[in-house]
Amino acid sequence: MDVFALFSARVANAMHVLYPEVGADLLARIVVEPPRDPSHGDLSTNAAMVVAKPLGKNPREVAAALVEHFRHDSDVTSVELAGPGFINFRLEAPVWHAVLRAIAEQGADYGRSTLGGGAAVNIEYVSANPTGPMHVGHTRGAVFGDTLSSLMAYSGYEVTREYYINDAGSQIDTLARSTLLRYREALGETIDIPAGFYPGDYLVPVGQALKAEFGATLLAMPEAEALAIVRERVLVAMLDLIKSDLALLGIHHDVFFSERQLHGQGGDIELTLAWLREKGMIYEGRLDPPKGKTPEDWEDREQTLFRASDWGDDTDRALIKSDGSYTYFAADIAYHRNKFLRGFNHMINVLGADHSGYVKRLQAATKAVSLNAADMDVRICQLVRLLKNGEPFKMSKRSGDLVTLADVVEEVGADATRFMLMYRRNDASMDFDFAVVKEQTKDNPVFYVQYAHARAYSIFKTAVRDLPELDISPAALAGAEVERLVTPEELDLVRVLAAWPRTVSAAAIAHEPHRVAFYVHELAAAFHGFWAKGKDDPGLRFVNAADPKLTLARLALVDAVRQVIVNGLGILGVSAPTELS
Repeated sequence: MDVFALFSARVANAMHVLYPEVGADLLARIVVEPPRDPSHGDLSTNAAMVVAKPLGKNPREVAAALVEHFRHDSDVTSVELAGPGFINFRLEAPVWHAVLRAIAEQGADYGRSTLGGGAAVNIEYVSANPTGPMHVGHTRGAVFGDTLSSLMAYSGYEVTREYYINDAGSQIDTLARSTLLRYREALGETIDIPAGFYPGDYLVPVGQALKAEFGATLLAMPEAEALAIVRERVLVAMLDLIKSDLALLGIHHDVFFSERQLHGQGGDIELTLAWLREKGMIYEGRLDPPKGKTPEDWEDREQTLFRASDWGDDTDRALIKSDGSYTYFAADIAYHRNKFLRGFNHMINVLGADHSGYVKRLQAATKAVSLNAADMDVRICQLVRLLKNGEPFKMSKRSGDLVTLADVVEEVGADATRFMLMYRRNDASMDFDFAVVKEQTKDNPVFYVQYAHARAYSIFKTAVRDLPELDISPAALAGAEVERLVTPEELDLVRVLAAWPRTVSAAAIAHEPHRVAFYVHELAAAFHGFWAKGKDDPGLRFVNAADPKLTLARLALVDAVRQVIVNGLGILGVSAPTELS
């Protein structure tokens, strides 16, 4: 049961009754949401201000008509006109009791929706170069992309989690050469790793595996032949390492797409450029020098250009380098056409902070290759600063100069890593303080939420102890007399529970999974607050041995809190422990 969706429909219907000339496009812009100030009521709508101007009326006049209409709604305690035309509602207690029954009935599906209508959405995230283990810079994007995928699936989309393997660039040649050095080291040579090579110890096992497989025979081969063999072996090893690192956080992709399949004769790049030429989207011309400092690799020459500016980009883009090879952007265009041809009209790319300049060009490419049939959202994950007690934190570095994902998980665990990385907007820089994350206090958000879940279980244990004859089975809780819950404290907690379906839908529409983390923390705070009031006021305690029916009703409320916390943590990929040490 979504109270906000329910009243959105009622407001739209009332508007249609009062003003039949109002079109569906205007009705779709009407919002029903919590008022900014809770003292103003339970719900607020902007309906009058949305339709007043098209109707040629004053917003307060329209609002007054709606207020009069809703005075006859049995679910509405009071309805008031406020400000320039807002309408605030206070709802009757049975509405909130219905929310508790819906949670008991729907359980894990409370908040789940058909918003996406089964539409296919491709979410590409991580996509780090396969040149080593995941480092902390990749971790935020990995958690964000995985949580967003879960959120979209929960909201009715058919989600494909995709990893783009950058395995066709010069960095792969450098990786192969670095691995060849480790192979020689495994054979007993003393090696010196040149600047620009990959120095991490994670390549040592690969060198040893090459020795076990080939002995010294690679040294007798022409270098190009040996490097081709090493390249294939190390790419497999690095992908296995990456998958293993991601698995530490419970992250698994459905598709690993190799960039190499885009290249070569008859590859996607060649086919895509031919299609773009056919559509008149490619021409031969010159680009103006970039504004500001001119990059060293910029050339004033006639070249093959994509009409990116026709599709919303700031400038047209080069597709072929002076040496005849394709630019990275040519591969990007071909890759996104490949996604479109695979049936994805909705695409989301999760990129790091250093890729903010790619947003418009990727959106332009997606529009072009789909002829405006597909949409692209690019989510940028800003940098993470590692701290301990507010000071920069140096950890063990097992891979050259990088702090790895595995280092972070080993230090604080997967739950804390995932929750804390989601407890801030993706486009805001964040500090990750290991000391705070390890605290068992309300200042540690993940502990605070998990403790709320564990507290719910402890309340049930208290009920078993104090009322051993009381039936607290799921069936009994579903049939509890929740009408007994009428105190402001009880109903305030139910109001927070009622916000969950709206929170999920809004987060999915905005592609902002951090809203889920914020919500479960808010719910935990409301639950802990209720429990604290019971310490001072025995009448508000969850377990009342003198009133078993009231106890059962409050246990139904506790179980609803527990269930919604589980639902939220499930989207976040965080466990819900029943006890905390």
